[in-house]
Amino acid sequence: MAAAFERPTFCCCRKVVTGSNKSENLSSPRNCPIDIASASNFQHFQLQHFHLELDINFPSRQMEAVEVLDLVCLKPEIQSLVLDSHQSLLIRSINAKCLCSSGENSWPLSHRLDPFTDYGSSLVITLPAAIKPQSNFQIIIKYTTADGPAIWWLDPELTSGNSKPFLFTHGHSVCNRSLFPCFDTPAVKSTYSATVMVPPGIKVLMSATRSTFEQQENIYRFQMEYPVPAYLLALVAGDLISADIGPRSRVWAEPCLLKIATAKLNGTVERWLSAAENLFGPYMWERYDVVFLPPSFPIVAMENPCLTFIISCILESDEFLIIDVIHEIAHSWFGNAVTNATWEEMWLSEGLATYAQRRITTETYGVNPSSLMNLFTYEKGFCFVYYLSQLCGDTKCFDSFLRAYVEKFKFTSVVAADLLEFFLGFFPELREKCVDNKEGLEFERWLNASGPPLLEPDLSQGSCLIKPVETLYQLWSSETLNGNRITDIDISKWKTFQIVHLLDKLLDRSPLPHETMMKLSKSYSALLDSMNAEIRIRWLQIVVRNNYLPDFYKVRRFLENHTSRMYTGPLYEDLCAGTMKAIAMETFYLTQNRLHVNLRRAIQQIFAHSANPAAVMTLLEEKPSDTSNPMSLRDVNVSA
Repeated sequence: MAAAFERPTFCCCRKVVTGSNKSENLSSPRNCPIDIASASNFQHFQLQHFHLELDINFPSRQMEAVEVLDLVCLKPEIQSLVLDSHQSLLIRSINAKCLCSSGENSWPLSHRLDPFTDYGSSLVITLPAAIKPQSNFQIIIKYTTADGPAIWWLDPELTSGNSKPFLFTHGHSVCNRSLFPCFDTPAVKSTYSATVMVPPGIKVLMSATRSTFEQQENIYRFQMEYPVPAYLLALVAGDLISADIGPRSRVWAEPCLLKIATAKLNGTVERWLSAAENLFGPYMWERYDVVFLPPSFPIVAMENPCLTFIISCILESDEFLIIDVIHEIAHSWFGNAVTNATWEEMWLSEGLATYAQRRITTETYGVNPSSLMNLFTYEKGFCFVYYLSQLCGDTKCFDSFLRAYVEKFKFTSVVAADLLEFFLGFFPELREKCVDNKEGLEFERWLNASGPPLLEPDLSQGSCLIKPVETLYQLWSSETLNGNRITDIDISKWKTFQIVHLLDKLLDRSPLPHETMMKLSKSYSALLDSMNAEIRIRWLQIVVRNNYLPDFYKVRRFLENHTSRMYTGPLYEDLCAGTMKAIAMETFYLTQNRLHVNLRRAIQQIFAHSANPAAVMTLLEEKPSDTSNPMSLRDVNVSA
């Protein structure tokens, strides 16, 4: 997943053993990881499959839903089933079915919804005594969805085409409990199926391996044939059309975007998939499709199996598009097939996927421009994986290890202990040298100590890209600005990553001397206006952090035209952290009706934490919107 504007934090994790493989005997004991983000008692049950029936109603912004869970009770004297749920779900009825000696029986069940956290609740279902250990049974839940954090309802004006309403879901990391009650933990995987009813003229896609459409009744049917965790179920419904871009890939987009999306990716996705298969083994999800979502999509991209979700504004930047799609392809092996068992160890998916992304990029392009990207979960995780590759001494040998790792653990969830034990088993000479002989490895410090990585990768291949950036940054950092030398460097010829790198360094150094800020604006402001959103957002953050009033009208214009949380969030945070809170609140008041309800809540929380509380209450009471009702390698912020 390409991250949003939030920066995760990290802490220590428990050493645990993963749950069962698909073929494991259900009578064997399961040592499951503890997941502090889940209220469910998933350790007591085996989820074999679940089915959803969804009737989408755009005018009411609701879905009438039925969920059927196929379960096996693993322990005696279990009196209740506890599922992760959300206060936005209206549970109408719950029933159980099971086969007993007297035949099939059915019972209505009592239930209650208990508070858990601000991002969810626990649905406690009382089980009938007839359900015995190792017995199969079904739970049937009828419910209605509302405005939960997983479900994004868009009016036509919030789409790219402005013609039809749009719906998409976003389950990562703990949001899908507001779409369906579930074991909302990456430790639990199962197959799923779904039946979705929509109005005529609306296309529905899901992260599934099989799909059919019954045109007469306007019903879509989906089947995911491989076990996945709850957060990887995803749905999109709207005015979507498609075009093939390879033998197993197609692009989906609104009609106004399809031509450019197809031109950007035609033929390249198959090249990246083939490179990944050569490195890590067969692509196991059959199809790899990409759907471009409206500007309200809250992050850059999401690796939903068979159907990558990606924000449409990324089409402005070829380089970011390439890196983001390759990263999501890498997740097909690392994250989707082999998954971190708890969110505390999200780096197991993101660090390995970042390493795999760069191996794919190196195999297809040579020099790797993504070295300039930097998010802690991704980068420190990548550095640890790079450290492991250096221990084995040969990149190709490490590729063979990763291929074997995927084959061993595919369709399961793992923790760091699994990865490291398999690593030392694959390279027994390291176990003998470093473990048995007490020379020691740095695993404990990598996983549990805070601070920078213990080993940083060799980035010399990217020096031709980075060196001119460093040269120009030093010129701008000098006490005496050399205007001639600065103007001799033409950044209009630079790659996107180079400009982003320069702006990130200037942003980190802000506030800048006023003279420097004036000359920066004179030199670059007009040029940057014509560039993509990844560049403009960084320049505007520099404008805000330096209180550079001549360019503030561009900040307002940007916020009026961008409705994704990853772009609006950083600007509102910077505005509220400085002296421009009034401008932030006025802009929000003028644009809030174009923002998704989840984004409005997020911005209101920024106001509540940084602005004068009385002023915020005045804004929300007098000018209301239609909102309702929220360091080591381990430790991820799982709030919705």
